[in-house]
Amino acid sequence: MESKRGSDKWYVYTFIDDRPVRTVKAKIRALTHRTSQQDLASILTRLGQIMRGWANYFRHAVAKWTFSKLDTFTWWRLAHMLRARHRWNWGQLRRHLTAATGRWVIAAGGIEYFRLASVTVSRYAYRGNKIPAFWPPANPA
Repeated sequence: MESKRGSDKWYVYTFIDDRPVRTVKAKIRALTHRTSQQDLASILTRLGQIMRGWANYFRHAVAKWTFSKLDTFTWWRLAHMLRARHRWNWGQLRRHLTAATGRWVIAAGGIEYFRLASVTVSRYAYRGNKIPAFWPPANPA
């Protein structure tokens, strides 16, 4: 339990351990290897599945910073993979991956890169005595 900043109240904070982060990073590395021969649409589909599942599992933890770091990590892995695959320099990469609005977009075959940092994190509120009991009363009268 930790006290909330600027308050005297105590709250339970659930943090993500290092091992799940290392595991998801290993999966991302396996998919985005620089010499990968898979087409970009299938890579983006599989990355989306992995990252959506991971985010849905951990969205109730203190995870906004972790989601942001993993999003940045994955984006750079994709950028380096595309640079190596197409032998683009940074100017060519920027030209191919920016939309008309100036926003960076990694997409192929109608499938866009899923931004993990866009997942909303909602921590559990303290419910205390409002949690219902799983068992019936001991002495029903």
